Amino acid sequence: MKVLVTGANGYLGTGVVKQLLDDGVDVVATDIRTNFIDSRADIKEANLFELDDPYDYFGKPDVVLHMAWRDGFKHASLNHINDLPAHYSFLTKMATAGVDRICALGSMHEIGFYEGSINEDTPCKPQSLYGISKNALREATELLCKDNDVKFQWIRGFYIVGTSTNGSSIFAKIAQAAKDGKTEFPFTMGLNQFDFTDYELFCEQVAAVAEQEDVLGVINCCSGRPMTLAQRVEKFIEENGYNIKLLYGQFPDRPYDSKAIWGNDFKISVIMDKRHSKNS
Repeated sequence: MKVLVTGANGYLGTGVVKQLLDDGVDVVATDIRTNFIDSRADIKEANLFELDDPYDYFGKPDVVLHMAWRDGFKHASLNHINDLPAHYSFLTKMATAGVDRICALGSMHEIGFYEGSINEDTPCKPQSLYGISKNALREATELLCKDNDVKFQWIRGFYIVGTSTNGSSIFAKIAQAAKDGKTEFPFTMGLNQFDFTDYELFCEQVAAVAEQEDVLGVINCCSGRPMTLAQRVEKFIEENGYNIKLLYGQFPDRPYDSKAIWGNDFKISVIMDKRHSKNS
């Protein structure tokens, strides 16, 4: 199996590429910049949106794991809407040229304001340009795959916890603050409950999805249980030995964030159970 990973130089892409390579997968890794990509991959620095025949250019991969996306933490960025046609054009070129499977990274922000557990059939009413664009690409790609007899997988990511300072998540900001020697961090009340997955486990889940084709469609990569933001951030600070105190109530919650939302982990549990059984 040859897997093309787009967005391979990003925060998530670098970890997923490493996991795929550790699993013995033939990986073609691409991004506009490639300085952080594992050197074991077949690295191709390119702008996806400018390639006339990406399928041939990337060596006719069996699977495209499409993780490329700008401004993922800037939910109001116009780049989400402006880039949408280019994402669809790229995937169309891959689907019509002969790729066997398209596996793309989505987001729980496709759902919008919702209370409770999200499954694959939960209605989507996104509340941000980021969520709207991801949801539109999901729907368009599913039709594209159906029309071209291409297998379709949509990985719905939730909240990812990692110590990298390369990002705009709350955890990256705290890690950067600790690196800068700060001892206080302005925070919300942290009462909202979300689904958190550690970075390494998330990368393993994404790789596991891409390495199999028995489970298709929308797949939640998640923990399957909620935790308040305050609890997870306090735990994160303790786990990493940061000398930082949270200043609660300094910022309001985002108005479109749900009070309690988490993923149904049935599909990813099936995939991971098979993976662990195979490796044991």
